[in-house]
Amino acid sequence: MKQATVLTHSRPEETAAALSLLIEEARQKGVTLRFDSEETAKHGLSSGPGVVVDAPLIEQVELCVVLGGDGTILRALRHYAGTEVPVFAVNFGEIGFLATVEPEEAAEGFRLALGGDFELLKLPAIVLETGEGVEHAMNDVAIHRKVGERVAELSYSSDGEELGSVRCDGLVVSTPAGSTGYNLANGGPVMAWGVEGFVVSFIAPHSLTARALVMAPGDRLAIANRSRGPLDLSVDGRPVGEAAAGGSIGVRFVDDAGTIAQLPGSSFYRRLREKFGRLAR
Repeated sequence: MKQATVLTHSRPEETAAALSLLIEEARQKGVTLRFDSEETAKHGLSSGPGVVVDAPLIEQVELCVVLGGDGTILRALRHYAGTEVPVFAVNFGEIGFLATVEPEEAAEGFRLALGGDFELLKLPAIVLETGEGVEHAMNDVAIHRKVGERVAELSYSSDGEELGSVRCDGLVVSTPAGSTGYNLANGGPVMAWGVEGFVVSFIAPHSLTARALVMAPGDRLAIANRSRGPLDLSVDGRPVGEAAAGGSIGVRFVDDAGTIAQLPGSSFYRRLREKFGRLAR
């Protein structure tokens, strides 16, 4: 390994100790760490052995190391979507379902990661198509009514065949990786990593019959806004625009969009047990 990008969340005081461990391990391994201008200013970094500052995010690296929660990990995955750059993450968030190790395991994790001793896990994405362009979601796409506005009315169809129309607060389309997030809170099913397909679930549906629907990877989903006003659109929890009244958006599944670097022997079911079992205690 020659070069790695580093991304961290917005609270540098929480990641300072781990960052020092990472820089020291990189120097020992002869790996150059690249920090963009935001990361450089955030941590007050300067150039030195194994550290390049104010460096643009490039694809010619072997690894992206993240110190943060799922939001920062998702940002890294979206940035490197469609490349071969894996994301290795230390969890500094609440759940950190996509993280590789916890902070107390950081030193050993860095030793393995910078030595290339990890397994690769490919993750799919959802492509959101609107009149404004295309967005990639590693977790989910959400459509929801604006705060204080009337309930939304959404109809949805696959390849031209209408599946239903629901009055609700919104709708969420999730990848398997995202199925443990917003979708799970909506009562949707958990999809194991490796399952090909995506799930549609509803936010507070005003119906006794609206149920989550798992769709095949080749299905192209169209969602029409039959509400009186526009609805908010978000991708992986980030606002990206609106669904206009009377308009529609398209959603489709894309395989092998992002790559997670995980420790040898890791599994989806172990993550599920450790993350959600721990929170339930």
